[in-house]
Amino acid sequence: MRPIRILVAKPGLDGHDRGAKVLARAFRDAGMEVIYTGLRQTPEMIAAAAIQEDVDVVAMSILSGAHMHLLPRVVRLLKDEGVYDDILVLGGGVIPKEDIPLLKEAGIQEIFTPGATTAEVIEYIQNNLKRALG
Repeated sequence: MRPIRILVAKPGLDGHDRGAKVLARAFRDAGMEVIYTGLRQTPEMIAAAAIQEDVDVVAMSILSGAHMHLLPRVVRLLKDEGVYDDILVLGGGVIPKEDIPLLKEAGIQEIFTPGATTAEVIEYIQNNLKRALG
């Protein structure tokens, strides 16, 4: 069985990536294959990388406050390309509780806020993949 392929992305102009790097390392240590896009990625860049790398998961970390625009845009692009049904899309960072239901309605499967452990995120991914690993 191949490892879970996960794209870790920082959408928008957010310049802080410590959390994303901590998660990327935890994912790697859990046996996942991690692709980290780096800072200041557009939704188009994230969707293109997800498709090119044939990932199982897109995990986006955002602290800039633009989550209501950027995260749903990634979902729309993945849907437009016909790959959304195969990819688990996650968000995390400083996201107000009142925005979480709206993000989920927009297609983000789960939102992890400060205080979530890496073990919780890993377990969620392992239990909620959209396609079988071959």
